[in-house]
Amino acid sequence: MTYLAWIVAFIASILLTPLVKRLAFRVGAVDRPNYRKVHAKIMPRLGGLAIYLAFLIGILILRPMHEAMLPLLIGSFVIIVTGALDDMFEISAKAKLLGQLIAAVIVIFFGGIQIEQINLPFGGELDFGFLSIPLTIIWIVGITNAINLIDGLDGLAAGVSTIALITLAGMAFIMGNTFVIIMATMLAVSSIGFLFYNFHPAKIFMGDTGSLFLGFMISVLALMGFKNVTFVSLVIPIIMLGVPISDTFFAIVRRLLNKQPPFSPDKSHLHHCLLNIGFTHRQTVLIIYGMAAMFGLAAIVFSMAKLWGAILLITVLLVAIELIVEIIGLAGSNYRPLLNLVRSKK
Repeated sequence: MTYLAWIVAFIASILLTPLVKRLAFRVGAVDRPNYRKVHAKIMPRLGGLAIYLAFLIGILILRPMHEAMLPLLIGSFVIIVTGALDDMFEISAKAKLLGQLIAAVIVIFFGGIQIEQINLPFGGELDFGFLSIPLTIIWIVGITNAINLIDGLDGLAAGVSTIALITLAGMAFIMGNTFVIIMATMLAVSSIGFLFYNFHPAKIFMGDTGSLFLGFMISVLALMGFKNVTFVSLVIPIIMLGVPISDTFFAIVRRLLNKQPPFSPDKSHLHHCLLNIGFTHRQTVLIIYGMAAMFGLAAIVFSMAKLWGAILLITVLLVAIELIVEIIGLAGSNYRPLLNLVRSKK
């Protein structure tokens, strides 16, 4: 039955995307070129609606049972409406944030999804208490926007999200969480179907409808798969989402160094930097896919490593991220502390 649902969701995504494309033009959900955009012609967005509908069709076939199922569906609907309104009318950042907060509050208070406590690696337990709800909101909103920020090239957000969802499903399989396996794989096959139209050269963009929806679902499913576990296991979803999290973190660093508002738009994200150093559109996307896959593999290895092995892996990852950031100029051309340190030692 699961295989049938995957196939139906995949085919539904392929069939629905052209219909959504026509709808996007009809309702004015189009992306016009400007100085920050890579594309040079008017493109339909709203493509995330096809991913969402295909996902719903698959879920209706399987009907997975979980106490958080209804709140999760309601929260995702709020996100879809928020994204669709932005794709059509380009609503303000505050309005988009409000939609994300409403969706987060729904899954937290009605779905019981929150980071309550973790077991520390050297013994003892850390109970977040009254900080549990704000920390969970920060996580959901942060990951939702991280996926939204990397949606700058054809097929980028859909591909990175698919890799993250497959990794998440693999981790859920190891931990025996059937509900997360079903939800993550259904989202993945729906995204893959959409990629037939979204990979370079794209015929349609997923828009905020898609990037906010995928980011929201990934953030919540990660919490459902890893909440109330050890400190080491809590790091797994952070590693798994290493590409969007790193890009967002260094975008904030870059803007602070340039004395700009931390969430102001610019053209210096990871994909922009790779394009600037000479990679083609398609090569850039495939390179970032490779990075996302390596982070996913690292998350799986991390989950099975002993404590000191996990610490060593984290150290290697952090050094590797820092080197890549400095080499490609992700935090700005003058930000090179590690490279400058190495040169000073010579």
